[in-house]
Amino acid sequence: MTELMLAVMILLLLAGFPMKMPLISAAVLGFLVYFPDMSLQILVQQMIGGVKPAALIAVPMFILAADIITRGHSANRLIDVVMSFMGHIKGGLAISVTSACALFGAVCGSTQATVVAIGGAMRPRMLKSGYKDSFAIGLIVNAADLAYLIPPSIGMIIYGVVSGTSISQLFIAGIVPGLLIVVLFSAYCMVYAYRHDIPVLPREGWGQRFTAMRRALWPMGFPAIIVGGIYGGVFSPTEAAAICVLYAAVLEVLIFRSVRLRDLWDIALSTGAITSVVFILIAAGAAFSWTLSFAQVPQQIIASLGLDEAGPLMVLVAVNLAFFLGCMFVDSIVVILILVPIFAPMIKAAGLDPVLVGVLITLQVAIGAATPPFGCNLFTAIAVFRRPFVEVVRGVPPFLVILLIVTGLLVAFPQIALFLPELAYR
Repeated sequence: MTELMLAVMILLLLAGFPMKMPLISAAVLGFLVYFPDMSLQILVQQMIGGVKPAALIAVPMFILAADIITRGHSANRLIDVVMSFMGHIKGGLAISVTSACALFGAVCGSTQATVVAIGGAMRPRMLKSGYKDSFAIGLIVNAADLAYLIPPSIGMIIYGVVSGTSISQLFIAGIVPGLLIVVLFSAYCMVYAYRHDIPVLPREGWGQRFTAMRRALWPMGFPAIIVGGIYGGVFSPTEAAAICVLYAAVLEVLIFRSVRLRDLWDIALSTGAITSVVFILIAAGAAFSWTLSFAQVPQQIIASLGLDEAGPLMVLVAVNLAFFLGCMFVDSIVVILILVPIFAPMIKAAGLDPVLVGVLITLQVAIGAATPPFGCNLFTAIAVFRRPFVEVVRGVPPFLVILLIVTGLLVAFPQIALFLPELAYR
């Protein structure tokens, strides 16, 4: 029966239906076969229950904050401050792109918004400085993945809701792996710059640096609010999201005056459209996952794979492999909604820390966002940079290797992700 449900999903996807239709159709089919005597109202209740958790309120809030910031001046001010310190280093422009993506990711939490905001401003500069277009696009679409790891992260919120894991701990656990990726990407950028003899930019004086820092102080308030407020116990992730919206509106409307008050209506409509898609997927995924779980399909799958008594290392390898492959073909939110309930019994039986598993899953989701054939960052780059698919993916492999190395390091040394949450919540 599981094979039939998957076949229905694949056929509907190939027929061009949006992802919510295959999910709902497969859930209804499974429900009718497994529970023919039960009312379909139960399935509807599961869908409604899927979008009930209060933590999900943070999702539209962070999306709205990202929309406001993307239309304002925050991205350029963050770029300027990074460039003032990094531009004169060999490969400094590429390192600045990586650092700017990390900073902007800490502001908005959206990989696609990061591709648009940072890529739109930095790609022309990189091309003018002698970088190949394939390298520039490959760096941008992969460095944007840092928005998934460095808080706030919509992927972590979805995982936390589905798995019942503390979102605050997930946020804090993503900081060090995100910074590790920044360091490794920067090292590769320096090697690339030396190999291709990329010229450096003039060194800026401390006066220019202080000016750039002063102009970026307001945008830097976002990570301070999110990480500092949550770490200090001042507010929850959901409350942090609401405060970020208020902060973004005050910043761009009143202080920078880059967004008009009447523009907020259009921005809110855009956020509503995106949020509705996300929440429909969450509701459909909740119904699908409930059908599988109630029919004990996860236990059957785990038993058929011989993983019911697997050790922690084998479970981590299986989880990483499943999410890496899944996110190459299907939307990351859908993969989290489907696979987390399937692997939950295995993760619990192996005694794995759900925070560590959440960071690893988020990393695989981030990798999938920039990996062919269906990574969302790739299609965002195609639309923004107006380049063909082949050119966009040509520069991806080196950065993919780095991200897989970080995955291996997290599996081998879990404290990379766990020591900050343990320090904060011991």
